[in-house]
Amino acid sequence: MPLKLGILVSGRGTNLQAIIDGISRGTLNAEIALVVCNHNGIQAIERAQQAGVPVEVYELTNYTSRLAKQMAIADKLEAAGVDLVVCAGWDRVLKPEFIGRFEGRVINVHPSLLPAFGGGLHAIEEAWRYGVKITGCTVHFVTDEVDARPIISQAAVEVEQEDSVDTLGEKIHKEEHRLLVEAIKLYSEGRLKVRGRKVERQLDQGRQAAL
Repeated sequence: MPLKLGILVSGRGTNLQAIIDGISRGTLNAEIALVVCNHNGIQAIERAQQAGVPVEVYELTNYTSRLAKQMAIADKLEAAGVDLVVCAGWDRVLKPEFIGRFEGRVINVHPSLLPAFGGGLHAIEEAWRYGVKITGCTVHFVTDEVDARPIISQAAVEVEQEDSVDTLGEKIHKEEHRLLVEAIKLYSEGRLKVRGRKVERQLDQGRQAAL
């Protein structure tokens, strides 16, 4: 059965598009049960609508608190039968109560090589201003500890002397798209095992036979 995804987005939706494209190509045996946006009028909504997948907007002004909003989202994701929640450019910290509803079933993509430059919304700019020569992106399981662990996969990106924040961002986002689709595929195939702070990635049957 296809893995049912709940995608949380806050902006352009390029990671969402990568997932949509992965499903269309047959790379992912998955379906998007629901796209959740926390801002109205963003490009991610258009991408979801063009792909014909369900999309809903949850703005904080309609709720008494952030927790109330996130519990409403959790209720809807559960009602949609979501197997895996994917934070694909989600710009809010998830409450422990939300994470507890989907224990071990929430992943996030962050635009840095964690644990460096974690916990904020401007990781790319922070890395660029710091003057690092290598940065990148990380896909990890979401826990109560923000941008911390356990790490599923990472990709390194070289910071060229001529890079601006924008050009560096484009390089990192390209790697995000690849890494996120790969992580969802591994999860859907049951090839990710969490051992404490670490994630073990099991080889596929073809590679096991070759070894």
